[in-house]
Amino acid sequence: MGQRVHWSGRLAFILAAAGSAIGLGNIWKFPYIAGVNGGGAFVLIYLLCIACVGLPVLISEIYIGQRTQSNAVKAFEKLSGDKKTFWSAPGYMGLISAILILSFYSVVGGWVLDFFYQSVSFQFQGKSAAEISDILGGMLGDPVRMSISHTLFMGLTVAMVYGGIKDGLERWTKILMPALLVLLVAMLVKSVSLDGFSAAISFLFSPDFSKLSPAGILEAVGHSFFTLSLGMGAMLTYGSYLNEKEDLLKTGLMIAFLDTFIALLAGVVIFSIVFSFDLEPASGPGLMFATLPGLLAQMPGGDYLSIIFFMLVLFAALSSAVSILEVAITYFSETLNKDRKKVTLGAGLVIYLMAYLPLFSFNYWKEVKVFGLNFFDLFDSTSSHYLLPIGGLMISLFMGWRLGLDDSMRVTSGNKPLALGLMWLTRVVAPIAIAVVIYQKVVA
Repeated sequence: MGQRVHWSGRLAFILAAAGSAIGLGNIWKFPYIAGVNGGGAFVLIYLLCIACVGLPVLISEIYIGQRTQSNAVKAFEKLSGDKKTFWSAPGYMGLISAILILSFYSVVGGWVLDFFYQSVSFQFQGKSAAEISDILGGMLGDPVRMSISHTLFMGLTVAMVYGGIKDGLERWTKILMPALLVLLVAMLVKSVSLDGFSAAISFLFSPDFSKLSPAGILEAVGHSFFTLSLGMGAMLTYGSYLNEKEDLLKTGLMIAFLDTFIALLAGVVIFSIVFSFDLEPASGPGLMFATLPGLLAQMPGGDYLSIIFFMLVLFAALSSAVSILEVAITYFSETLNKDRKKVTLGAGLVIYLMAYLPLFSFNYWKEVKVFGLNFFDLFDSTSSHYLLPIGGLMISLFMGWRLGLDDSMRVTSGNKPLALGLMWLTRVVAPIAIAVVIYQKVVA
């Protein structure tokens, strides 16, 4: 296979890893669940969970990749010294999760691409949220239209990964991430002038614990884990391209900071718009594809703001999609000892075709159910409720118990108090929190 390619430096890795973490979950899901769960109190619990659950598992996953310089499955085999080890399970879970997630994520990315085209062609001009919701319904019921947008989104994803680490992932990440930040700041500047800006700041940053339910606390724990792209092997795979001398503690903190910062900025922007029109913050999942475009269409310059918004969401979706595909590419190219470019095209084609199962679940096969779920929900539920959290739980236990203090000392550059803190967070705190989330999702 030759010498392993590395990122050109820490900044390249941070941008790539942050791009993986910053996806639709930041621009859409975080504002939505913050709205549903009362705002400021939820945000405060969420930040605590990032520190105690998300960050330790993030650092563990990157460390396992960096230490072994291997794909998501082989990394655990190397550290365990056994090819048939029980500990390779999270690697396989991550691989399966990545394939399932990208197959439905590409469909959603197609929706974003479609709505970006709608905004560029000024189709939202003068339309209400209800009328734009009808546009969404029409798109979901049109398999040909969805197929075109899905094909374009998956084609872009494969093209970005095809060039390899430096000429593909790194080059595009250095374009997408700064562009994403510029677009978000542009939206933020506009939101400052809106009547709802001060209400948005108060809603997100003034905790009112009377509005926070036990379910909201569990949502904060779960989202702190999922928002950092943990459990699917993306961070482990990206970490395997990282120089072994890089400081993981600082790097992990920067990735977690960027991910959280983007989510909070998106929340400020979105709620500034929502409160300017006296709407409830808990607007539901239709927030991105109906409520916001409808509100933007009613604002001065809203047509152009809509273009900026959907371009921002598209960049976030692409930066996550390429990291998910990279998990599969790295595993299959190294395991089969095949040319990376050929594997990229082959794996991309397989996932592209698999995506027609969730795509058709909105039209041709909407009556087809497996365990009571359509294919879109089945793929989503299998990955997010089972594979990702169980895989993440095992990664945390592997770092805390199988590797232990010596490896935590490596991560913290010999700082024993920090190493002990990391070890016990991965041994006890993070596993308990993730186990509770699994119980709530699966059993309760």
